[in-house]
Amino acid sequence: MITTYLLGDRDVNRMGYGAMQLAGPGVFGPPKDRAQAIAVLREAVESGVDHIDTSDFYGPHIVNGIIKEALHPYPDKLTIVTKVGAVRGADASWNPAMAPEQLNAAVHDNLRNLGVEALDVVNLRLMGGKDHGPSEGSLEEPFAALVKLQEQGLIRHLGLSNATSAQIGQARDMAKIVCVQNLYNLAHRDDEILVDELGRIGIAYVPFFPLGGFTPLQSSTLSEVAAELGATPMQTALAWLMHRAANILLIPGTSSVGHLRENLAAAKLELSPEVMAKLDTISPPPSY
Repeated sequence: MITTYLLGDRDVNRMGYGAMQLAGPGVFGPPKDRAQAIAVLREAVESGVDHIDTSDFYGPHIVNGIIKEALHPYPDKLTIVTKVGAVRGADASWNPAMAPEQLNAAVHDNLRNLGVEALDVVNLRLMGGKDHGPSEGSLEEPFAALVKLQEQGLIRHLGLSNATSAQIGQARDMAKIVCVQNLYNLAHRDDEILVDELGRIGIAYVPFFPLGGFTPLQSSTLSEVAAELGATPMQTALAWLMHRAANILLIPGTSSVGHLRENLAAAKLELSPEVMAKLDTISPPPSY
């Protein structure tokens, strides 16, 4: 199994880390234990994680500060991927923020709070439709604003989050895209064709909610396979993604050092074709 993939101009280990859970409940406010959050980040990097997914709307303005405190000055090989396109309300709501001036402010917030002169990768996070899924619509104006910031040297690489195939095509006509971050996991496989299409053109696919997100994956088949492998169901679900396609980069999140170690161990789990076929029965890919 291929263990690294190109993200921007760096080959990164395919098992990364998502920092969303380092904020308080509902990804809002400070964590209960800031020292523990810092310990998780440091252990992740010491264990070989070299790409971290974050956003300045986690908190907001909290998680990036924790990353800076834990890891700055950053290791040369560490890639930090952030996203813009939303702001948080005082009630913890998630609200679109796609106007050029809002995106400009968001990029500068990320620069300041991460303590860097340029952002490694910035994903334009499209708010999409229901159930965290994407919806069609032009992204020309907001993406053009990010392209301009890239031309100014504030962003090294661009990506998309929660995007459709048509939107990815539109963005690629405007600039190089290095990654797409969409909802995809063992039980949610709407992007089945897109994963392979992106792989053929060398674009990393980064599943958000790789373990189900707000509704964790539950399946008797998954539990049975995990028991046979001597692994946890969540480790098995992560390993399935690692084996599914070489261009998949994983960013499972946690605020626990113990859980982090479990997630990272999933990268070493070998799944036979027979096991993969059995897991595929949990949610067969959609027919087109």
